[in-house]
Amino acid sequence: MSKSLDDLERGEITRRAALQLGAAAGAAGMLLSGKAEAQQYPEPPDPPPQPTPCPTRPANSPPTRPFVQQLPMPLPPIPRAFLSPTPAVGPNLNAGEAPRAAHQRWNEFLPRVLYDVRARPAMHRFHPDLPETYIWGFDGRVPGPTFLSWYDFPALVRIHNDLPVDHVGFGINEITVHLHNGHTASESDGFASDFYGPGLWKDFHYPNVLAGYDQYPPKGDPREAMHTLWYHDHRHSFTSPNSYRGLAGMYLLFDDKDTGNEYDPRPSALRLPGGYGLFDIPLILADKLFCADGQLFSNNPGGVPLGDKFTVNGAIQPYFRVFRRKYRFRLLNTGPTRTYSVALSNGAPLKVIATDGNLLQSAIDTPSIQINVAERFDFVIDFSTVPTGTKLYLTNNQAQFVGNAPEPQPIPGLPIENILMRFDVVGNPPLPDNSRVPSVLCEYPPVNLAEVARTRTWDFDLVSGQFLINNQVFDPDTSLADIRTGTTEKWILRNKLPLAGWVHPVHIHFEEFRVLSRNGAPPVPLESGRKDVIRLNGNDEIELFMRFRDFRGKYMIHCHNMNHEDNFMLVRWTIGDSFPA
Repeated sequence: MSKSLDDLERGEITRRAALQLGAAAGAAGMLLSGKAEAQQYPEPPDPPPQPTPCPTRPANSPPTRPFVQQLPMPLPPIPRAFLSPTPAVGPNLNAGEAPRAAHQRWNEFLPRVLYDVRARPAMHRFHPDLPETYIWGFDGRVPGPTFLSWYDFPALVRIHNDLPVDHVGFGINEITVHLHNGHTASESDGFASDFYGPGLWKDFHYPNVLAGYDQYPPKGDPREAMHTLWYHDHRHSFTSPNSYRGLAGMYLLFDDKDTGNEYDPRPSALRLPGGYGLFDIPLILADKLFCADGQLFSNNPGGVPLGDKFTVNGAIQPYFRVFRRKYRFRLLNTGPTRTYSVALSNGAPLKVIATDGNLLQSAIDTPSIQINVAERFDFVIDFSTVPTGTKLYLTNNQAQFVGNAPEPQPIPGLPIENILMRFDVVGNPPLPDNSRVPSVLCEYPPVNLAEVARTRTWDFDLVSGQFLINNQVFDPDTSLADIRTGTTEKWILRNKLPLAGWVHPVHIHFEEFRVLSRNGAPPVPLESGRKDVIRLNGNDEIELFMRFRDFRGKYMIHCHNMNHEDNFMLVRWTIGDSFPA
């Protein structure tokens, strides 16, 4: 596969390479069919030496030239034929697994795909003009590997903590991994206090099933399909620095509509631009601040600073060669705090087909996308009418100041530091463009307010320097909402700070929501879909429609500005069978 990606980046893709990459969505087929054979896996490399922490905050990162490196493509992890010890419903404590609750509904969703991943230190070069940087990454990569998963094929991911025991500098060597926003049982959700230290590992069970499968057996409600997810460390008080060091990656789900194959002949297939790494491209955003020696700077404690270098897929201001055809881009903001306003330099609209994990019911053309921390937007760009040799730029016109709130006006002009990456149009594709964007992408379940059993209000506030939700800081043993399994509720989010105050991208674990209103008005088009993150501006009041199904246990609601989150702007809520409706 790496050969095919090299061909793509040179603009020299061959028919054979296209077929190899077009089949990426079936890369685990051998394992899923039960034909995988035992194989030897290499031991992880020795960890690199830890750098001396940067003593003071640099005024600026070292200078780097734009557009001198190709856009990297995070490759999928390799499925394992077996894991030792064999995964079990309960924790393998004697074999080094961290404590956890027993996997829910294990026998219903026995894993059919196995992965073995290590959170470990490594060296990563963000730019040819910088020295190698000490990072933490899943399998030592920044970003981590992109999981290509399929509904009805449950997966188990064993995640080892190979971070240094003698860690120095910012962050902490304890992890818990959250698959955002997987329909996942509580014990595999990466709850903020379920962390474990170096030398331990934990099995995360991802059923890869549609929500509502108790009401729509045996596979769940197809109208609730999610496709673009991501994963990251979620250790309370240290989510921001640990993610900033590199502990984040993407997780994609495919089904018989969004198949990842634009040549799929089935009538159900949407035939969106497909082939991961070929015409289906992740764009994973993160900003960094570098010391003079090329190492990352951050305070510990004190929060991660806004970076002055934009990275896309772990590279500073890369370029990407494209053919004159349609591409699907999956835009993810991993933060930890920055908001972006993404647009094309020629003013052409971005055709948004999905918000957060979900397809929209119909595509929406927009001149720019404001993307907050943890949000995802899938959009299509059609380069077919763009002349060969054209260079287009993906820009960010979102200024920042204290609190991660936007300036009233975008930054004027197109200064080089506002460019995220460049698209180089290299010519016609070697194969016909068989992709399309249908007028109808999906159907949503109806919003029936008669189902609402209860209304809850969540107030986001700042008191004496402490972020609070409902006047509480995070206590893993205290649930601020006990919700009966199978019920529907209306949740009201309120930002009690004034208009010019802090902004909170609010994330609710486990279940996605529909926006009923923002300040009494219907949701704008890009908030009309099913979402799991919503921007809460100063003085905002947002009403959400929530259903709670299938699994039980503890979950969280929190601000996904990770500096706010680490200042305890997160609280627990719980689903159970015995709670009153």
